[in-house]
Amino acid sequence: MKAISTYLKASVFGLALLSTVSCKKALEEKPYSFYSPENSYNNQNDARAAINGVYNELYSWELFQQPFWNMTVLDDDHVSGADWYLGTTGAGNPQSYWGVDGPWVGCYAMIARANTVIENVPNITDIDPDVQKRIMGEAYFLRGWAYFQLVQLYGGVPIKLKALSANNPETNVPRATVKETYDVVISDFKSAETNLFPLGHAKAGEPGRVNQGVAKAFLAKTYLTMASGASTGNVTVRGGTDNGYYTYTKNVVAGLEGLDARAYYTLARDKAQEVIDSEKYSLTESWKELWSIAGRNNKEQMWELQSLAGTVFINNLHNYFSARSTFGVGAVWTTNNHYNDYDVLDERVLDGITHNYQTLQGTYIFYPSWQAAQYKVVGGITYNNTGSTTAERAYTIKYSSVADPSVANSDAFYPLLRYAEVYLMIAEAENEINGANANAYEALNKVRLRSFPLYTPAPPLPQTPIPVPEAYAPANMTPEQFRSFVLAERAREFNMEGIRRFDLMRWGIYLQVMNKIGTGQNNISKVRQAKNLLLPIPLNEINSNTALKGKNNPNW
Repeated sequence: MKAISTYLKASVFGLALLSTVSCKKALEEKPYSFYSPENSYNNQNDARAAINGVYNELYSWELFQQPFWNMTVLDDDHVSGADWYLGTTGAGNPQSYWGVDGPWVGCYAMIARANTVIENVPNITDIDPDVQKRIMGEAYFLRGWAYFQLVQLYGGVPIKLKALSANNPETNVPRATVKETYDVVISDFKSAETNLFPLGHAKAGEPGRVNQGVAKAFLAKTYLTMASGASTGNVTVRGGTDNGYYTYTKNVVAGLEGLDARAYYTLARDKAQEVIDSEKYSLTESWKELWSIAGRNNKEQMWELQSLAGTVFINNLHNYFSARSTFGVGAVWTTNNHYNDYDVLDERVLDGITHNYQTLQGTYIFYPSWQAAQYKVVGGITYNNTGSTTAERAYTIKYSSVADPSVANSDAFYPLLRYAEVYLMIAEAENEINGANANAYEALNKVRLRSFPLYTPAPPLPQTPIPVPEAYAPANMTPEQFRSFVLAERAREFNMEGIRRFDLMRWGIYLQVMNKIGTGQNNISKVRQAKNLLLPIPLNEINSNTALKGKNNPNW
């Protein structure tokens, strides 16, 4: 907690995120302590630097420098990798990972910093009222985002909505219920929605900042998470050792029992529709362009974690996830089973997976071996895998476009929200409310059509390019079939973006799906126990917060 009680820095992140903050101001260190806010919140520059301090925590070694994505991306049924890297969180052993406490510590650091902004920025008079309003919206959003992550990862958590001070010295706070924690998330996202400006507004803020559309989408996502967690029924998932289709009876997520799932699905659909109706966002036409440097901060990437080469705001996503890295090859890849869940015409696998690459040692490798006719000889180069199964690695392109791919730490951007998810939220919610109707299909196919080629039909049909038949989701699905298809579509669309694990959890099928695999590709264990449904609360918190009464999450 030392980062909370000493200083918040505008630092280089002010340069990476806020082009209007001067170099001198961005590098100043000021005492944004909750003990003496009068020294820190005097004018607009102070307010901007303080909100930068909240954003800064996203780029800490508690969150997205590694721990957060390590503990979410690596823990699902569609990821494999080197055993030296996936042997902890990737194998269901988070306590063996050095960053196990990261999500808890990082989220509460964000909450503490956001609390000081919320309490002190309203008192500033030397500030543009619109900027003041936006900063308040950002603080509410980031606090809500932190609680949203905490409740999904740990269940109900202690709620702290005031900065620690002489007037509020209490550090021993009991756990709230899951529902009470979600109520805080919803309240904060609503406050953010009210205060933030829409994308394109002159005062909406620079790339990397959240805006009104992002707040609306996360509010919809919160409703959707609660609704699916409270739902009953069956879900069919492709997987297991044979990549077959298995139907599971879902479990209601603990703490959401008795919730009116249909009502929350309605809230989710309607709020997501507001984002669509705003016409502020659009899907990127080209899958490759979406993940290029030129595609950063476009109208599909609603909220991305920013990076800047040559500063401290870099990460090792490229090194771990890309085909070529300083390790020789990357340490994380998509399983062969998941690769085979894409249609052969789907650009998310044609362009989204690296089929031909050269390792750091100079070896030319193609993937997959069963498509040798397509990938073994390309551009006059013969890619020879020498029959090695270690070459069966489907590396994503999502973190490959960086300024300098030869270094371990680079400027990969990380997607925190994409517009495609808004459409798929509508598809899921509409199906759960009214069945697989035209509205549900329209939203689902909106995402699918982007990733498939067009063709010109033969006469006498009009000679206008149209999507190939494979682009469309199967017609006449039942609600249960549609539900399962949307879940699979989300896996195809958001592969390696940290969404799959949360999807399996909110649908109450995580244990069933993982244990159906047992030992997965590259001998990575997918066996999970009931305790893996929640992460362990840090022992420091258990020991210092007497209101927790020494109790951790079950079986930790």
